[in-house]
Amino acid sequence: MPLPPPTPNRKRLHERKVVYQGWQRDDGLVDIEAQLTDIKDHDVMLGSGPRTMGQPIHDMKIRVTVDRKFNVVEVATSSDAVPYPGGCETITPAYHQLVGLNLVKGFRHEVTARLGSIHGCSHLTELTFGLPTAAIQTFVSLKKELDVPSDKKPFQLDSCHALATTSETVRRYYPKWFRSSTPMSAPITELSVSNK
Repeated sequence: MPLPPPTPNRKRLHERKVVYQGWQRDDGLVDIEAQLTDIKDHDVMLGSGPRTMGQPIHDMKIRVTVDRKFNVVEVATSSDAVPYPGGCETITPAYHQLVGLNLVKGFRHEVTARLGSIHGCSHLTELTFGLPTAAIQTFVSLKKELDVPSDKKPFQLDSCHALATTSETVRRYYPKWFRSSTPMSAPITELSVSNK
């Protein structure tokens, strides 16, 4: 369902685009690339000088290379447009600290601990937070859901509201893994009543 039409009339001031792409490499590894761009629909004066309408204020990219277990084995970053040239882009080497982390095991916590606040770029760090789900979607493209052993719970179950194992969605599409949300009542047993 689309968003309802906006009211009253409005004028766009800003556009942020965030794109994630997953790539299968010939060496068996996978690249996940993310890019963030910010542009204004009008000329703007920054602390570092003017930017004309449509000229990026931010154009930042990060690529992580991961193995089949989601371990980060290589990182590359670039800051092609920044609001403070000579300052912003100098932090990009810090993102090599992501090497050795696992995208699906405490990744966001580790990123915040290592690269949060003044230890990183807020925009590059924001980009890293979407890498785990982009990687999962990429790996799904490499492995058919039907290849999952029938005795193993599909990874996506209990990962969101719609796929809670107590949901109607799971009852319909994954009946083997459906769990009723209503508590089971205790079994009724016969009680002997003595009239003494």
